[in-house]
Amino acid sequence: MRKNIIKFISFGIAFLGISCADQLDLTDPNEVVANDFYRTESQVWQGVNGVYSQLQDIIDDQYLFNELPSDNTTAQINPQERGEANRVEALDLFRVEVNHENIAAMYNEIYNSLHNINTILLNIDEAELTDAKRNQYKGELLFLRAYYYFNLVQYFGPVVLLTEPVASPDESYEAGRSPIDDVYAQIIEDLTAASQLLPAKSAYPAEDVGRAPRGAALGLLGKVHLTRRNYSDAVTTLRQVNELGYSLLADYADIFDPGNKNHAESIFEVQHQGGNDLGEHSRFMYTFAPINSDGIITGHADRVTRGWNMPTNSMMDEYEAGDPRKAVSLQEGYTDGQGNFVAVPYITKYNHPHTLPGRTDDNWPVLRYADILLMLAEAINEASGPTGEAYDFLNQVRGRVGLDPLSGLNQTTFREAVLKERRVELAFENHRWFDLKRTLDDAALVSFLNAHGQEELDSPTIDRSGIAYRADDYVFDVHERYFPIPERQTILSDNIEQNPGYN
Repeated sequence: MRKNIIKFISFGIAFLGISCADQLDLTDPNEVVANDFYRTESQVWQGVNGVYSQLQDIIDDQYLFNELPSDNTTAQINPQERGEANRVEALDLFRVEVNHENIAAMYNEIYNSLHNINTILLNIDEAELTDAKRNQYKGELLFLRAYYYFNLVQYFGPVVLLTEPVASPDESYEAGRSPIDDVYAQIIEDLTAASQLLPAKSAYPAEDVGRAPRGAALGLLGKVHLTRRNYSDAVTTLRQVNELGYSLLADYADIFDPGNKNHAESIFEVQHQGGNDLGEHSRFMYTFAPINSDGIITGHADRVTRGWNMPTNSMMDEYEAGDPRKAVSLQEGYTDGQGNFVAVPYITKYNHPHTLPGRTDDNWPVLRYADILLMLAEAINEASGPTGEAYDFLNQVRGRVGLDPLSGLNQTTFREAVLKERRVELAFENHRWFDLKRTLDDAALVSFLNAHGQEELDSPTIDRSGIAYRADDYVFDVHERYFPIPERQTILSDNIEQNPGYN
């Protein structure tokens, strides 16, 4: 798929139909085209690639919803820019409201992609395809649909569950939110089917490297079972990933090197391509680099840096002495052009040399083998306590970076050790918020995040440039376990109710 990635833009959004997420604009001038389009392999290929193109856009902003609300990252204050920055800071400071524009955009983008996935699935059986290609494309689409619904149910709780394209405005207005259990049942059904339809990663030809393989479906299915606390099913499912030939890379830094994409540890990563003007690049390092760092970090002083996803003091303190993952993942500051050290921490995982300003070549890791090993350790511990096998999976990850193996823990302390290991191993890869929600009940999550907030209030990670905290900053309430449903959705449909606690 590395070669195909340049075709995503031209085939991606141009042919899209209606989106149930944007009902006031719910017209479908291409309805006949969409219903008649997916008849050849080339057309289906174009449609599936278009869905991957949408995934790029969605993953580019996912840090806002998976890292900032957690204790991993914070936002640097920019006194000169209080527009979009205020919305970013709201996610960090626990003061999100129903009209939050970034949440609304994410909601609409995901449902738009779901509409396209459902449209292709509705038509794919009529297309002129070999059985192998039909199964592959079906598997990819089912995996991506499950991935989106897994994110939606984590973000919002009950959500509108659609497995067919919305055919009319009336149908869109009538759609209501489905219970959480029903959403997870559909996710499990889709991933189970995808795991049977998809080829192994090694079976993809070179031009299709980067497409979702069987391991991605099984890995996400194992994560779903773990989230649902079905520990036996999680272990059974994740063991299957172990049989597919994945392995840990010897050097942690190599995982994120753009010259080493889709490596032996990578199960699924979102593809980007820098070095050209085709629109397939990433720009994570510009979003994450400190404000006014003047190209010292990015290498290109003529591009704006945002400072919107900065490691917290808590995150920087989490690493054990001698853990090389810290230097790969973050720096605690930088030296400016006058030789002064600026104590503003920043993420370095996605900081690699690139030729064109603002156009980086970094892929985004969604699922990798270290995640599988740590989930296996967690699931086995929850089911049976810290067995020798659970220690083996945990210590494989620690051993890769030269840390001493752990032993002698009880079930509780082993659970804490795995969560800590996940935090440092998977730092800034969009896992922390879901990990906290999975492992902490309502009362524990409230206590944990308010304690983190108090630490930031007492000693901010980054100087706030004279901007005082508000009284409601870092005050986390239980209803904030879920984001608000975008206000426009509740206005457009009487069948979509707002999440409790939001006005």
